[in-house]
Amino acid sequence: MLNFDLHCHSTVSDGTLSPTDLAARAKRNGVDVWAMTDHDEVAGIAEARAAAKALDLPYVTGVEISITWASQTVHIVGLQIDETNQTLIDGLAGMRGGRENRAREMAAQLETVGIHGAFEGALKFAGNPDLISRTHFARYLLELGVCKDLSEVFSKYLGEGKAGFVPHRWATLSDAMQWIRGAGGIAVIAHPGRYKFDDTAFDALFAEFKDLGGTAIEVTTGSHTVDQYEEYARVANRFGFLASRGSDFHGPGESRVDIGTLPPLPKSVKPVWHDWTI
Repeated sequence: MLNFDLHCHSTVSDGTLSPTDLAARAKRNGVDVWAMTDHDEVAGIAEARAAAKALDLPYVTGVEISITWASQTVHIVGLQIDETNQTLIDGLAGMRGGRENRAREMAAQLETVGIHGAFEGALKFAGNPDLISRTHFARYLLELGVCKDLSEVFSKYLGEGKAGFVPHRWATLSDAMQWIRGAGGIAVIAHPGRYKFDDTAFDALFAEFKDLGGTAIEVTTGSHTVDQYEEYARVANRFGFLASRGSDFHGPGESRVDIGTLPPLPKSVKPVWHDWTI
């Protein structure tokens, strides 16, 4: 059984390893087929592809697109995309444009609770204001020593309703689906178990996603608990979705699961890669 890891992040978005170092870690950890899915950006794909080729590691192009659905942020992974597709590039660029203003507002709100210099501190970890995110702020707060781990940072400062939380209006589900499918890609709902919808809302999300051409959901992912593997296997089968697998790895010491170390998909589901030629 091949070890597919189809969800992880590099320094091009909010990971801590470069695409080259991420490829090396994937290979070292026994990954057989790898996709790097940076948030809302495809600029790292060329480096990732070249690094994977040098390691004889089969590579799948990918991206993770942030959308707003029912007032919550949901992530849609696009696999096997053409990263040179201009509509995709333009759509992602337009969406990233609001990140810097949001980050400055987050920093101003953190200032009111005694955390100073947060924008500059977060930017040090991001490098590019167009890609700055809550994760970069979290790393700065950890550097200051105000919290012991990422979970505490989000629960005290960056989660919804906390001092540093500023909502952002991302793309629509329809936008993301058009960009992914227009670039020849396969659309996957990332880590559905993370979203706080009731059953009715979940059913509506899955139905709309399927109507728009959605293909798969993540079942075995580093962002799910072990119990959720079987739960979302049942969801995949109920809606006729294929199943994807990915660690959602961001960096050593930060992620619940290292790249390449997830258990296999449940046997009851059909993998998203079932008809791929590797």
